[in-house]
Amino acid sequence: MAIGILTAALVVGIVGIFMGLFLGVAGIKFKVEVDEKEEAVLSVLPGNNCGGCGYAGCSGLASAIAKGEAPVNACPVGGDAVGQKIAAIMGVEAKENERKVAFVHCQGDCEKTHSDYDYYGIEDCRMMSFVPGGGPKSCNSGCLGYGTCVKVCPFDAIQVVNGVAVVDKEKCKACGKCIEVCPKHLISLIPYSAKQVVACSSVDKGPVTMKACTVGCVGCGICVKNCPNDAVKVENFHASIDYEKCIGCGICQEKCPKKSIIVP
Repeated sequence: MAIGILTAALVVGIVGIFMGLFLGVAGIKFKVEVDEKEEAVLSVLPGNNCGGCGYAGCSGLASAIAKGEAPVNACPVGGDAVGQKIAAIMGVEAKENERKVAFVHCQGDCEKTHSDYDYYGIEDCRMMSFVPGGGPKSCNSGCLGYGTCVKVCPFDAIQVVNGVAVVDKEKCKACGKCIEVCPKHLISLIPYSAKQVVACSSVDKGPVTMKACTVGCVGCGICVKNCPNDAVKVENFHASIDYEKCIGCGICQEKCPKKSIIVP
């Protein structure tokens, strides 16, 4: 019996040795080479995996930066501080990017806009494409106020106030998730330093807009005529500001008869 035990122990030992040798050789043969720069870049990225950079999470961005396929300051969450650290790792110079924040181009709250009917159902803006008129609000371009953007924001930077989504610019990291999910396409990224912004997205003709909302842009062009730097234009009955030209004088805001241009 003792011989049987010794034999079994010997067999197990030999098998263990062979398995160890096999795994060791396999580990060397199939070893995945790790890019040290990629690992270093990944270590300084914030780890939110928000996708705002356009890549599949922070690891995807780190890989792209290490391969030279993405700029060192491509992370909107980390901003210039993280960009500078990555630039040092990559041995390049980081160009300073102007900070961007999300803005909801709508002021049509419960007092300023009208409703065609009362809605009772799933409170998700994306569901409104299945209900009459695209939602109960008379303005077909206005914020529906059901907070789908609030639910997807990973930084708690959006809240619905009196029926309209509002972005806290101090919390916003410009990841773009709210922009992707908004079915009305009301949200865009604007410079953090912007002094004025058109808080309306309606492209309806003036009479239609005025009937639906008291602060809707009617495309009258008064802002265009009074802008001293040719920074405002009107297309499809809707005004927009060119932030490359805007000097923040505030004349457009002052002259707007519908108060559609505001300080963000």
